[in-house]
Amino acid sequence: MAGLAEKTCVPCRGGVPPLTSEQIKPLAAQVENWHVINNHHIEKEFKFPDFKTALDFTNKVGAIAEEQGHHPDIYLAWGKVGVKIWTHKIDGLTESDFILAAKIDKA
Repeated sequence: MAGLAEKTCVPCRGGVPPLTSEQIKPLAAQVENWHVINNHHIEKEFKFPDFKTALDFTNKVGAIAEEQGHHPDIYLAWGKVGVKIWTHKIDGLTESDFILAAKIDKA
């Protein structure tokens, strides 16, 4: 079975229910240090030694997001980048959110 990072995000057209807490647990276990917030979104903060390195990482995340057609909220500050992911179309989590998180972790 392919790991999450090897899968491709599937565009959500709406009309599907968000994942339940029971469906979220095995996916969350596959992405390290991502926090599930209210079964609605996942987030993680990445630390860097300076602003330029954080900016470079932000640009990598942006490129991955464009390639996958799945766009997280990204917060850039000196020495850190915060990433928040959920499927806006259904206002909740789908497997694609965890796929994107796994791909970001490999960046």
